[in-house]
Amino acid sequence: MKKKVVFLIRDLNYGGAQRQLVTLVKALHQEDCFDVTVLHFYSGGPLLKDLIDRGIPTISLEKQQRWDVLGFFQRLFGHLKRIQPDVLHGYLGESNIVSIFMKPFFPSTRIIWGIRGSNTPAGRYGWLGHLLSLLHTLLSSLTDLIVVNSHIGKADCVKEGYAPDKMVVISNGIDTERFQPDSEAGAKVRSEWGISENTILIGLVGRLSPMKDHPTFLQAAALLSKEREDVRFVCVGVGEENYAKELYQLADDLGISEKILWAGGRSDMPAVFNALNIACSSSSDGEGFANVVGEAMACGIPCAVTDVGDSAWIVGDKGIVVPPKNPEALKTAIDELIEKANVDYNPQEIRQLIVEQFSVRQLVIQTKAALLGESYV
Repeated sequence: MKKKVVFLIRDLNYGGAQRQLVTLVKALHQEDCFDVTVLHFYSGGPLLKDLIDRGIPTISLEKQQRWDVLGFFQRLFGHLKRIQPDVLHGYLGESNIVSIFMKPFFPSTRIIWGIRGSNTPAGRYGWLGHLLSLLHTLLSSLTDLIVVNSHIGKADCVKEGYAPDKMVVISNGIDTERFQPDSEAGAKVRSEWGISENTILIGLVGRLSPMKDHPTFLQAAALLSKEREDVRFVCVGVGEENYAKELYQLADDLGISEKILWAGGRSDMPAVFNALNIACSSSSDGEGFANVVGEAMACGIPCAVTDVGDSAWIVGDKGIVVPPKNPEALKTAIDELIEKANVDYNPQEIRQLIVEQFSVRQLVIQTKAALLGESYV
């Protein structure tokens, strides 16, 4: 008999956690032992179509705004009562907390949490974010299992008081069939952006959020632009409008507005990565397993990353790791990747590291064991 598994997530907008959920659910949907449903707080979202196209049941809880609480819980309870899941798997903080409040009503349902980040400053998301973080820690002991997507994330949780025996690390899985070298697709995106064949394109993919530390990337871009005429830079992702305006102004202040493309959100991410010569992750905190690093590497693109989350572990010796909030170090790393491209950082070797260590199949094997209450070690 199939196990009924419900994944609970805030939204299905573009984001690393959301895209990872879609990747995982699509793979689990093909397993004979699971009947998977995705519940999401807010309706819509560009990633919803991918699930619907695969015939995966999705349900919007039609949350209207932050304080739509009572009606939201009534709708959630109603759907769970109808489904009677064997497992309720929260994905990210708010979803995790909500899942615990369902435990008294569904005592036979295993509650699993998903933690996707690490070392997020207490005040990053205001007083409510700080309160939710404290509540998250206090309620963690009530879960049946906590899945963390990074070793650094697990260590941080243990420091905060989470029970280590309830935690397991399952690294993200990269869809290497989708993310693979494709020079033709990359060339089309470069043409769309007006990037010549001889121009070196350096990209940062990630939502416009303080944790991604775009200012450090922009400052590194400015430093590199003073030394090289053959470079352009692109930021792919969306975010809060006021913060985006601050970044646009910073690029202008640094004198690199003409060198920077703001590409917004994209659905054709394999083509985007293939358009790049170098990918960067300049995050200052909060990262667990940076999907964009694994996806870029699966396309054979060398990466310069900050030592945040598990990024250093992901790139191994196939990329360059620098301290966070250090524009000079990031600029130097990018310059080294440019000079040593295709020699010390061979595209096929970069890709192979992801294929061998971070496949979707490995993600499914480990998640399947977690959902069934088994050990995969």
